[in-house]
Amino acid sequence: MPEARIDKWMWAARIFKTRTIAAEACKKGRISINGSQVKPARMVKPGDVVQVRKPPVTYSFKVLQAIEKRVGAKLVPEIMENVTTPDQYELLEMSKISGFVDRARGTGRPTKKERRDLDEFFMPEYLDDFDFDFDDEEEDEE
Repeated sequence: MPEARIDKWMWAARIFKTRTIAAEACKKGRISINGSQVKPARMVKPGDVVQVRKPPVTYSFKVLQAIEKRVGAKLVPEIMENVTTPDQYELLEMSKISGFVDRARGTGRPTKKERRDLDEFFMPEYLDDFDFDFDDEEEDEE
């Protein structure tokens, strides 16, 4: 039965962008196979269920093939099956919605509305009506 290192498999299955990030996630205890936390060198085999904790969601994937070479995005369904429960996705949606509501004013990047207000403050609309070309008046006097 073919086996593969968990960090290589997660990189090959496109769960993580780089193998280094996958290995760090294992070291931080965010990866578990069949309920037990693993190190990056742990071998994974077909039939295992891999849980990946990316706060606030815990994704679950069933291993269909143990590979160590990265494949194209179209081939990922042959490598793994996403078995994440719908309540985890609801949790993700709730965190996205609440993330904007709970942001304290003045922290982080400005929202689109705040950006427009800043632009208006620095360049009020009534200044657009005036002609500030003073050079033209000097030429007329000569």
